[in-house]
Amino acid sequence: MKQARKKAPAARRSIVILNDEKSYVELMAQMISESLDCPVHSFTRPVEALGKLPGIAAGVVVTDYSMPQMDGVEFIRKASKIAPDAVFIIISGNDLDPIQPDLDRLKRLKLRLQKPFGFLPLTEAVLNVWPGEDVPAYRR
Repeated sequence: MKQARKKAPAARRSIVILNDEKSYVELMAQMISESLDCPVHSFTRPVEALGKLPGIAAGVVVTDYSMPQMDGVEFIRKASKIAPDAVFIIISGNDLDPIQPDLDRLKRLKLRLQKPFGFLPLTEAVLNVWPGEDVPAYRR
């Protein structure tokens, strides 16, 4: 009689934060990781983030729009192929209305946030767009 193989538990999904301003990304990551019970990965370089995404079970990816290596739209296009189950939030201190047609073509982009914003609106945004049933809980 063959033994049934146990299905490996799915990896806990994470929040990924990408912003080229190191102190800003570190603060966002710290505030979210202290508030939500899930892993948080932070990056300051889009190319590095793209390289690490295959090893991360990303639920929500928060990316800045204006970055040196590539803009947030290009990052989302590339990252969507690497992490097809993730959804994206784009953040910017600039007016993104002129590129709204480009944003509308990004199927996995669920929200844009205008800087400055507090950590609570970001946390709520992550929870509101989280794909699936495994929404992170608030830490107590």
